[in-house]
Amino acid sequence: MSTPLLLDPGHAALTQWRDVIDGASIALSETSADAIRAAQAIVDDIVAAGTVTYGVNTGFGKLASVRIADGDLATLQRNLILSHAVGTGPALPDGVVRLILAMKAASLARGASGVRPVVVEALLGALTADALPVVPAKGSVGASGDLAPLAHLTAALMGVGEIRLKGEVMPAADALARIGQAPLALGPKEGLALINGTQVSTALALAGLTAMARVFDSALVAGALSVDALKGSDTPFDPRIQQLRGQPGQIRVAALLLELIAGSEIRDSHRFGDSKVQDPYSLRCQPQVMGAVRDLLANAATTLTIEANAVTDNPLVLGPGEVVSGGNFHAEPVAFAADMLAMGLCEIGNLSERRIALLVDPVMSGLPPFLARDAGLNSGFMIAQVTAAALASENKQKAYPASVDTIPTSANQEDHVSMATHGAYRLLDMAANAASIIGVELMAAAEAIEHHRPMTTSPRLEPVLALLRGKIAPLTEDRYLAPDLAAATELVLSGAVGRAAGLDSFAEFSA
Repeated sequence: MSTPLLLDPGHAALTQWRDVIDGASIALSETSADAIRAAQAIVDDIVAAGTVTYGVNTGFGKLASVRIADGDLATLQRNLILSHAVGTGPALPDGVVRLILAMKAASLARGASGVRPVVVEALLGALTADALPVVPAKGSVGASGDLAPLAHLTAALMGVGEIRLKGEVMPAADALARIGQAPLALGPKEGLALINGTQVSTALALAGLTAMARVFDSALVAGALSVDALKGSDTPFDPRIQQLRGQPGQIRVAALLLELIAGSEIRDSHRFGDSKVQDPYSLRCQPQVMGAVRDLLANAATTLTIEANAVTDNPLVLGPGEVVSGGNFHAEPVAFAADMLAMGLCEIGNLSERRIALLVDPVMSGLPPFLARDAGLNSGFMIAQVTAAALASENKQKAYPASVDTIPTSANQEDHVSMATHGAYRLLDMAANAASIIGVELMAAAEAIEHHRPMTTSPRLEPVLALLRGKIAPLTEDRYLAPDLAAATELVLSGAVGRAAGLDSFAEFSA
C-alpha cells in the first residue's frame, strides 16, 4: 500500500485533492487531533449542562425550536441520517466519493464541528480500505449542505445502504465487517456535522476542474496540430500582440502555441510566399479564446481550493459555550465556479469543432474532401465532424448557469439555494463530450498531416502523433471508427495527450 498523503486541514494543495481523486489515501497532520478533542469537549459540556443548543439537543431546520430529551440524542442523530438519505439517480463516480470522504474528514478535523475522533477515523478508514459508500448523485440543492448525498455517505458508515468495496457493491454492513470497521454510532451533533457542508458539490466541481484541465491541454495540442495541418500561420501568436492586450491567459496560451509549433518543417515550407492573408478565427484567435478559458480555470481553481479546505457545516463550535449558527453550507461560490467551468468547456468544444470543419472542407483546407482517400467511395471524417457538432451543441444546452436558479425548501426556512451540486455534476459529462470533440480533431489533424509527409511537424507535436498512431492507424479507407474515437477520447481524459507534448496546465494554475 502506498504511503498516505499527509494533509494539513485547512491548507491542503489542489494537487493533493487531485491525487485523492486518482486513488491516494490520506493522513491528517498531528495537530488536528487536539483540535478535534477540544471541540468535542465543548459539545460534551453543553450536553452535560442541558443548555439548549441547535443541532445538539434540538430538532433541525424548521424544527429547531423542539427540545430533545437527553435520552433521545443518539436516536435524534440516527433519525436525521435515515430521514435525509433520499437521494436518487446514478451513483457518484468512485473518484468523487473518495474526495468527499477526504474533504469531510479534513473539514471536521479543523476542530469547529464538535465531533469525536472516531467519526474522522471512520471516514479515513473507509477511504484507506477503498470501501466507498454508494451515493446517489441527485437530490441536493446546494444549500443547508449537500444533505441527501452526504446522508447516504454517512448511512453507509453506519452500516445502512451499500458500499462499493474494491469495486464490488455489497450491503454496507457486510463491507464494514470485511474491513474490520465497526458501524459508526453517532453522538450529539455528529450526524448534523456529517451531512451539513459543501463537500459533494465541491468534490464534483474539483473532479470537473481536473478533467477540464486535461481537456484544455489536449485542446491546445490539437489546435497547434490543426494550424500546422492546415498550413496556417503562427504569426498571430507573436508575444508582442499579446502584451499589447495584457490578459495573462492570452499571453501564456500564445507562448505555448509558439512552443508547440516551433521547428515544424511544414510551417517552414510555407513561411514565405504564402497567398493566404489571414487564417480563420478558430486558428488565429486561439490565444484570445483559450487564454480566457485558462484565466477562468485559474479563478475556479482558487475558489475550489479555498472551499475544499473550508469548514462548511452548521452550527460551528467557536469556543467554550459558543456554538453559533451561520450559513457556510451555502454553496454559492461553488455554483459560480461550476458555471464558469461549464462555459469554458463549451468554448473549448466550440473552437475545436470549427477547426474540424476546416480540416474536412477541401475549399478551406486544400486537402481531399473529408480527408478521405478516394473520396466518394470513402466518406472519411464526414460524420465524425457531425458527431463533434452534436457534442458541442449538447454542451451548450448543459451550460445554462445553475447559479441563477433557486427554489425554497424546508417550509421556507431555506428560501434561497445555490443549485451548486447539479451545476457541478454536469461538468464530468461535459468534459467527456469536449474530450470526444478534441479526439475527433486529433484524429483529423493527424490524418491531414499524413498528406504532408514526408515533411514533419514540430518536435513537440511528433510525439503526440506517435501516441495517436500507437492506438489509431491512418485512415486509408473507411472503417469502423467508433473504437478509434473512444481511444482518442481516453487519451485526452487521461492526460496522455498533454503529457506527450510536455503540458500540465493544472500544475501551473495550482502553484
